[in-house]
Amino acid sequence: MDQTRRSFLKTSAAALLSSGSLAPSLLSSAENGKEKPYEIGAYYFPNYHVDARNEKQHGKNWTEWTLVEKAVPRFPGHKQPHLPLWGTCDEADPKIMEMKIDAAADYGLTYWIFDWYYYNDGPFLQRGLEEGYLKAKNNHRIKFCTMWANHDWVDIHPWKRGTPRTLLYPGAVSPETFEKIIDVHLSYFKHPSYFCIDGKPYFSVYDLSKFLESFGGIEQTRKAVNHFRDRVKAAGFPDLHLNAVVWGRPVLPVEKVPLDPVAILDGVGFDSTTSYVWIHHVGLPKRETPYDQVRKAYFDHWDKALKTYKRPYYPNVSAGWDSSPRTVATDEFGNWGYPYTNIITGNTPAAFEEALRLTKEKMDRLPNNPRILNINSWNEWTEGSYLEPDRETKFDRLRAIRNVFGKKNG
Repeated sequence: MDQTRRSFLKTSAAALLSSGSLAPSLLSSAENGKEKPYEIGAYYFPNYHVDARNEKQHGKNWTEWTLVEKAVPRFPGHKQPHLPLWGTCDEADPKIMEMKIDAAADYGLTYWIFDWYYYNDGPFLQRGLEEGYLKAKNNHRIKFCTMWANHDWVDIHPWKRGTPRTLLYPGAVSPETFEKIIDVHLSYFKHPSYFCIDGKPYFSVYDLSKFLESFGGIEQTRKAVNHFRDRVKAAGFPDLHLNAVVWGRPVLPVEKVPLDPVAILDGVGFDSTTSYVWIHHVGLPKRETPYDQVRKAYFDHWDKALKTYKRPYYPNVSAGWDSSPRTVATDEFGNWGYPYTNIITGNTPAAFEEALRLTKEKMDRLPNNPRILNINSWNEWTEGSYLEPDRETKFDRLRAIRNVFGKKNG
C-alpha cells in the first residue's frame, strides 16, 4: 500500500472514530486490509436445562439454576447470590436460545465453544446445543464449536466438605465410543455455522491426561487422531483443527496436570493450544484475590506459553472466579479444595473491559497474531465467571466486549 493511500485510510478512520461511527478495534483493520477480523469466542457450559442424568442424581427438573438461586454470602462482604436478569430460563428451548444468540452477536461475540460431554454410556448435557442452539432460527448469527470436556464427572452439585466425591462418569472412553464421537461431530461440522479455522473444523480437548488414557499412550492417541482427520477429509474438509486446552494447575478435584504437555502436543499432533480459565495457571493466595493481580499473573503465563508450546496459542480472558455456589451453604467456608476455594474480587465490568483492552493490545503486538480469543465464559454462573446479564450489572460485561472489539455480526 502506498504512503498516500495509507495516510488517507488512517485519517478517514480517525475521523470516523472521533464521530463514533467506527469502533476503536476497527482502526487497525482500516490501516491494513490484509488483517483477519478478530474471532471472539466464549465457553458455553450447558447445564441449564433438564437432563435425565441430573434428574436421576438430584431429582426431577433439577438444573444448575438450583445452585445459583440457593447461593448465599459465606463471609462479610461476599457478594452472593448473582441472579440472572433473564431469569432461570431453559437453554434447550430454541426461543430462549434465540434471545441468547441475539445478545451474544449484538455485543460482539462471534462463536460459542460448547463444553461437550460424551461418556461410554452416551451423551450428557447435549440438549442445550442440539435442541436449543441447532434449532434456533437465528443460529447463523453466532458460530459454534465444541470442547470435548473429557474429564471425570464427580458429584459436586453441591459438595459437602468431608464427604466422598463420588465418581459418576469416567472421562476416559473406549475406541468404540470415540468412533461415535467422531460420527456426531461429522454431523456438526456440516452445519453452516460450525466454527472453522482456514476451513478446518475446530475441535478442542479439555483433559490431555484422560485423552491419552482413552487410547493407552501418545502413539496410540495419534493414530486415533489421524483416523479422525482422515474421516474429516473424506467428508470434504481440508483437515481437522485439533486444539488442546493446556493447564498447569488443577481446578476440579479429579484433574491431574500432564507430566509433559509439550511431548503430548508434539506427539499427538495438536494444531493449537488455548486455556479454559485463568486460575488453571494462577493461584489465588488470598480469600479475596484482586482481579487485576490474577490478570497480571496470567499475562506472565501467556508469555511462557508462546515460548513453550511452539504453536498458535489462543489467549483467555476470564470474567471472574467464585465456586462457592457449588458448596453446601451450611458448611464453614475456606480454601480447602474445589469447590471450597478462594475467590476473585474486583472483577467489575470496568476491570473486565480493561483486561480485554490489554489483551487486544498484547495480541496486536504479536507477530503472526491469529486474532482468536476465548473468554471464560458465557454462563459459568456457579463458578462466578459469566457474560450473561445479571440483575446487578445488566449487560455491562457484554458491552465491554463491544467497546473493545466492536460489533462483528449482522
